[in-house]
Amino acid sequence: MQRATSTTSTAADPMRPAPWMLILGLAVAGCDQPAPPSDKGTSVPSLPQGDCGAEKLQGLVGQPESVVRQMTLPQSARVIRPGQAITADFRPDRLNVEIGKDGRIGRIGCY
Repeated sequence: MQRATSTTSTAADPMRPAPWMLILGLAVAGCDQPAPPSDKGTSVPSLPQGDCGAEKLQGLVGQPESVVRQMTLPQSARVIRPGQAITADFRPDRLNVEIGKDGRIGRIGCY
């Protein structure tokens, strides 16, 4: 009786990298530091500047809230009372009139 020889080899495939080589490669790649940020030609864009008319109304700061009620405000304007919840979206074209706890206009701005 002849013994059958196996065609499979117990030696490692030379084309297949050893697992430890893969782990070592990943570890070394993780040590690489990113390039420092460049200041050349990069700038933070400024927020658009809208004209909501707040500059013209600054003389009303300190006046009673009743003054605002008599005015015709733009449709997007907000009269914000103490403790009132408002959205946090920034709109430079929106007029905001903040009323203080004393019932007087405390701040007028575009936001």
